Amino acid sequence: MSIYYQDDYVTLYHGDCLTEHREWLTADVLVTDPPYGRAWKQGALKGHPRNEQSAGIANDETTGVRDDALAAWGADRRAIAFGDLMLAPPVGTKHVLIYLKDNVAGLRGAIGGIRRDAEAIYLMGKWPSGIGGRTSVFATAQKISGAHGAVAKAGGHPHTKPSDVMGALIGLTEGTIADPFGGGGSTAVAAKLQGRKIITVELEEKYCEIIAKRCAQDVLDIFGAAS
Repeated sequence: MSIYYQDDYVTLYHGDCLTEHREWLTADVLVTDPPYGRAWKQGALKGHPRNEQSAGIANDETTGVRDDALAAWGADRRAIAFGDLMLAPPVGTKHVLIYLKDNVAGLRGAIGGIRRDAEAIYLMGKWPSGIGGRTSVFATAQKISGAHGAVAKAGGHPHTKPSDVMGALIGLTEGTIADPFGGGGSTAVAAKLQGRKIITVELEEKYCEIIAKRCAQDVLDIFGAAS
């Protein structure tokens, strides 16, 4: 398939990132939110019928698709990828950061009275090392879930990431960004807001539509969310 959407910063392809569109491999740095490999699904709460966002995520049955994409990218090239703290990090992970959600996120599925409000962020490839630096916790000030206007609902994808966290991660990098798992467009929106070029691929057309709509709003992130 051809380019689904393009502007001065964003190039979006609709299709499979491994078998149909490998243009993302020409970029300089990988920043992506891949399928975690935990077969995630979310049932409806009592009195709240299941919606389209809760049915699951494509290629999330195992970490195979994530791992194949990272292998295609290469072990020595800089990469940032989100993941599940309950699963093993990708091969070659150099550092594990924490994505910390807002103070009401993760209520569903809490264990022992402790919310599920954190996820992993993996650094891979060759990064400079030294003394000092910022905290490894990337906390968001945005509301993640709940009523209309929260990041997950407004972004149109169950794993939509907030613009403040995505912007901070992109700020660690240089050059053109690759995102082979476009989702709801978090990485694309955050890249465009920073005036960075990005090549992204999304398997499902419904999410391509969301990415295109968000990116077509020029540099204004009307959703307040940046998946």
